[in-house]
Amino acid sequence: MSRLEQGSELDGFRIGPLLHAGAMARIYQITYADGRESLFPMVMKVPLMREGDGAENIVSFEIEHQLLQILQGPHVPRFVAAGDLDRTPYLAMEYLQGTTVDAWLKKFRLAKQAVSVEAIAHVGAALAEAAHSLHQQNVCHLDLKPANALLLDDERIVLLDFGLSCHADYPDLMSEEFRKAVGSPAWIAPEQVVGVRGDPRSDVFAIGVMLYEMATGELPFGFPVTQGGLRQRLWMSPRPPRAWRADLPEWLQEIILRCLEPQAEQRYPSAAHLMFDLRNPDQVQITERGKQLRGRGFWWHLKRWLRAAGMQYQPSPLPTQQIHEVPIVMVALPHDDIGDSVMIALRQATVRSLGTRPGARLAIVTVISGSVTSNAKERSETWLIRHHLAAFKKWAEGIDLTGHQISFHVLESGDVAQALLRYAEGNKVSLIIMGAATQGLSLQRFVATVPIKVAMHAPCTVILVKQPTALQQWPAA
Repeated sequence: MSRLEQGSELDGFRIGPLLHAGAMARIYQITYADGRESLFPMVMKVPLMREGDGAENIVSFEIEHQLLQILQGPHVPRFVAAGDLDRTPYLAMEYLQGTTVDAWLKKFRLAKQAVSVEAIAHVGAALAEAAHSLHQQNVCHLDLKPANALLLDDERIVLLDFGLSCHADYPDLMSEEFRKAVGSPAWIAPEQVVGVRGDPRSDVFAIGVMLYEMATGELPFGFPVTQGGLRQRLWMSPRPPRAWRADLPEWLQEIILRCLEPQAEQRYPSAAHLMFDLRNPDQVQITERGKQLRGRGFWWHLKRWLRAAGMQYQPSPLPTQQIHEVPIVMVALPHDDIGDSVMIALRQATVRSLGTRPGARLAIVTVISGSVTSNAKERSETWLIRHHLAAFKKWAEGIDLTGHQISFHVLESGDVAQALLRYAEGNKVSLIIMGAATQGLSLQRFVATVPIKVAMHAPCTVILVKQPTALQQWPAA
């Protein structure tokens, strides 16, 4: 994506000065091109989608676009508009002037001053309040860090950058697309390291990392650059904050180390509980955590390492009130051209299925194999994904989505059937609709077997669309 010129127009907005140029996006100040007043200052976030880029930027853009439209409250910027992926993708939103927690911390480092206990508790409580606001809306941020938290003059925290977030009611595209640790290495929670997403207590862990940095000037787990370094937080206990700084009270260390527990059920059950302790330090129950003055010894860490090494991390049970399940209907579309009659039949089957499932979530999914991207010499992976997303949105135009949500997902895998099955299982899909003739869904040698594999092993009901008027329904396995 080339840089926008100041003074140019885009979709009714006039581009103002460049405010920030990052590795993932550029931020411009904007106004309405026709000169009318806006209710609040605005900025435009333009993701960088260059030739040769992978899918990360597109996936992050789609997630943030989706969530900004539904998130509400004083801890998120207000959504204005978005640009289409097939033209110029952007997100226009409220411009909030403040200082990121990162910049706030840098002022103390440059002045060689310690952050006061009162300031740590105050900013930490504001962070927890903002995170709790997201969790009440069934959203986990999953990339909380000082650069993504904006401290305003009214002492409110506004959270930024929802490109790695997930919503409990929506398919988790980030997890399905990459199936690896996704997040910022210094702040990522242990469960995220092993690919478990969607636990609000992951955000509590990230706030704990920020509290530790505010209190000590150090990061509890450093800046790991390898998978082994990331996995250390599954068993490693950080050096107690009071070992860095003797004037820290026991109650603050108790709070910080509780946030940093490797098992989620040992952390605060919610960000609201964390906020309460930070605002009521006299109510904090001090345990051995708060009294520590030295780091744990070799044998203690060895025992925890032996427990964690080679074992599959088991996510802690989530509080049931934080999960609200809704029906999810998955439609598997071919990624290549196919006869109009089959595409019409798939749409008709989708319409019928939605009609009997009020409030269902519709996930349009396709799978492209590695050979597809490698054969496209003059087309980047980014171009292919944008092309498919635009085509599928056009296909869905004839569907009445009143009362329904829809999302579009392009997966990449050499095993199409397994990719569809993983998606269905990971996202708790209740119904799969796909063509019985699957041209374009896989390599030619898998044409006859993909639908059978899915129908035999799917964790839900599968409808195979054979022709415009003939449907065969397979019961759940």
